[in-house]
Amino acid sequence: MIQKKVCMVGVFGTGKTSLVMQFVHSKFSAKYHSTVGVKIDRKTVDLNGEPVTLVLWDLAGKDPQQDIPASYLRGSHGVILVVDGTRRETWEQLPDLDRLIRGAAGIIPTVVALNKSDLADQWSFRPGEEEALTKSRSIVRTSAKSGEGVEEIFLRVTRGMVSGGTAS
Repeated sequence: MIQKKVCMVGVFGTGKTSLVMQFVHSKFSAKYHSTVGVKIDRKTVDLNGEPVTLVLWDLAGKDPQQDIPASYLRGSHGVILVVDGTRRETWEQLPDLDRLIRGAAGIIPTVVALNKSDLADQWSFRPGEEEALTKSRSIVRTSAKSGEGVEEIFLRVTRGMVSGGTAS
């Protein structure tokens, strides 16, 4: 059986834990609980008839006082970068997070979850800006609340890890 480590990375409050809960347990909670350190879950998915066990590392969010420890990222096979569509500053942190990931894990399959699509009317992107951003990255609109795109982000990063290429 194939087993792959996937890290959930992003600024605090973007919905990393909620995406994992929706993916693993099909549940959503509106209560905000900040992750301390790392929380690990597992889920086996079927990829073209082959079982792949994902070991999901839900990392505490990056904030101005605390960076994500590089040691948590070592040994990762893939990353899901989570951005909150209602908070533009979470997108602006991606270059710093990319550098951290590359330094700790090298170049690995990465998917950006543009989260909180259920609040799209409150998003902080200007017209046309989201489309321009998707040309340079593998991005999926997600909602941990409704489940939109959740399965897709995990399958996309899994395909990239198993094929040895990029996430697409």
